[in-house]
Amino acid sequence: MSVERQVSGGQGGPAVRRRSRWLALMVLAGSQLLIVLDATIVNVALADISADLRFTPASLQWVITAYTLAFGGFLLLGGRLADRLGRRRVFVAGVGVFTAASLLGGFAASQGLLIAARAAQGFGAAVMAPAALSLLLVVFPAGRDRTIALGVWAGVTAGGTAIGLILGGLLTQGLSWPWVFWINVPIGLAATVPARRLLPAAPGRATARLDIAGLVTGTGGLVALVLGLVRTVDFGWDSGHTLVPLALAAVLLTAFGVLQKTRPAPLIPLRVLRNRTVLGADLVGLIFGTSIYALFYFLSLFMAGTLGYGPIRIGLAFLPLTIAIAIAARFAGVLIARTGPRPMPIAGSLLIAIGLALLIRIAPGSSYLGTVFPPLVLAGVGMGLAFVALTSASVAGVAPSDSGIAAALFNAGQQIGGTLGLAVLTAASTARAKAITGDEASSAGWAFGFGVAAAIMLVGAYLSITMVKPEHVVAGDENK
Repeated sequence: MSVERQVSGGQGGPAVRRRSRWLALMVLAGSQLLIVLDATIVNVALADISADLRFTPASLQWVITAYTLAFGGFLLLGGRLADRLGRRRVFVAGVGVFTAASLLGGFAASQGLLIAARAAQGFGAAVMAPAALSLLLVVFPAGRDRTIALGVWAGVTAGGTAIGLILGGLLTQGLSWPWVFWINVPIGLAATVPARRLLPAAPGRATARLDIAGLVTGTGGLVALVLGLVRTVDFGWDSGHTLVPLALAAVLLTAFGVLQKTRPAPLIPLRVLRNRTVLGADLVGLIFGTSIYALFYFLSLFMAGTLGYGPIRIGLAFLPLTIAIAIAARFAGVLIARTGPRPMPIAGSLLIAIGLALLIRIAPGSSYLGTVFPPLVLAGVGMGLAFVALTSASVAGVAPSDSGIAAALFNAGQQIGGTLGLAVLTAASTARAKAITGDEASSAGWAFGFGVAAAIMLVGAYLSITMVKPEHVVAGDENK
């Protein structure tokens, strides 16, 4: 049979040629690389940016916060726009905004312009992320090829973090800080130019009413929530800088919940949240975000503060995690064919919990090979096994017209979980470190953070057992 044979588009999309699907995957994976890359690549250049544009320590944090706020806050809007206007159209628009903002960021000659460019990057990422994941699930119907595609997606997601640290160091040291923004331009163009030819043009619902009140309260609530959580790191939990946005988030998100029950065309249809498997996948995704952010954050601090690693070496030290994720995700398809998909999130959550628990052993005299490498590999295998089934479960039984918002919820869960987890675990780690004197204080604090993250991951395993039951996803009837 020719490799050019037609393949069903899955979630209501048109048929896509088999060979073209893999080219489409390269386009979609490139967009995901853009999003993940910018979560870390700019961090390495912050010192040079601060010196060049004369940032104060207080204002410099907005180079990171502006991106986080816009990305986390506008995900629901991005998902609904994909459903309403068409996934491909919104995807191309999101990549275009992100690429243009990256170009602008590199040329920024003032603090305000750079922060605005970072916010625009976050908005572009929020628009393209749900559309990209939804398109991937359309292009690859349930089965072996989808498993492979999700394995690639998982590898890019994990690898982008490490690649960002390595590239950030190389570009900053070898060229100058604007290149950490300009590197996005060729990647963005490579994703945009072939998108119209390779990605299916599934129509949106342009006549559907847009829930403006839901958009305002939902987006505003998420922005306020992320802002409040980010501020806990600098101001603590009892400061007005933290409490005011958190209180505003509580009011707006409560209003959002009430509106979603009463609006004729809500931003998040209740039928999506009534799907127990979808809700379970979103909750486990939130917990994954909490634990994985903690893994990267505390290990980076340990490797820099205790092992004396620089940014490039830290990035290289995370590569075993990336490789383990890619290999495990590749073999997840074989295991799913034999056992069904349900054991994968359970086994993955437990392996991540074990990996985090093993990192409790870190101390001033610890070595990378003896203390860090084995838990990294274990956690990577767990992430690779769980990601494929969880991603499919996040849209299981969802109608094609709701796939964008379902993908947005899955992405938002990971983003909010990561921000919330970092705030809570950093506070716990700091409190533990202050209770101990001597050279072991910092390591003891990080170790405590790993222990709490491991316990949280066990909750993810429990939710995987009780809520995530994606057997029907593999059968290919997720929209029936």
